[in-house]
Amino acid sequence: MRTLLLIPALGLIAACDTVAPVAGTGFNTPEYQAQREAQLAGQGQSGNPLLPPEAISQQPLSAQGGAGTVTPVNNGSAADIANQTAAALASTSGKPVPAASVANNAGISDEQDFDAVSNRRSIDADAARIEQNRQTYEVVAPTAVPQRGSDGQPNVVQYALSTSNPVGTQLYSRAGFNLEAKAQRNCAQFASPDQAQIAFLSNGGPQRDRKGLDPDGDGYACSWDPSPFRSAVNN
Repeated sequence: MRTLLLIPALGLIAACDTVAPVAGTGFNTPEYQAQREAQLAGQGQSGNPLLPPEAISQQPLSAQGGAGTVTPVNNGSAADIANQTAAALASTSGKPVPAASVANNAGISDEQDFDAVSNRRSIDADAARIEQNRQTYEVVAPTAVPQRGSDGQPNVVQYALSTSNPVGTQLYSRAGFNLEAKAQRNCAQFASPDQAQIAFLSNGGPQRDRKGLDPDGDGYACSWDPSPFRSAVNN
């Protein structure tokens, strides 16, 4: 009777037991770790087993540069490094690059290099050159500004600076008929406004306008304008 009761109890215990994982599944199983170690050792079952580090070629990298190659580091002089850089640029761009020259380059100043300067001149030579410059030094005394020569004609610059009224502002009375038309005919006889203004001032202007060059009575003949002369003095 006891034996018959133990058989169902053992069945229930077996049913409650945890199911063991299937061999070969997951990443932490002993089978996967063994397979991984075999691949690392070069004994895997796949067609492309992993190679150990000692199986890699020990040949040095090519020093020619170009696509797919790496130029080894050169610990030489600055000129060698510059020339190798130029060669690498030429191989990649397809265009020749002139080799760079670090030393003895006329375009680069070496005044901050004590060794380079000391080889060319000495302290005594510098002192002699300074003394020579002192002997040839010449002080130029200032001289008076030359005066403008007088040819008997009015000075339009001086007249422009002596006035302040804008163009078109009447200061002097003008009498007559068709003053504008008369001024246009008379102004056409002069090659420039400055010459018209000189003739205007020479014949009684600005108070009088005997030739009819200032119809609006502002003191400026034809199209002459004193503004540029005033601006030049103010600047």
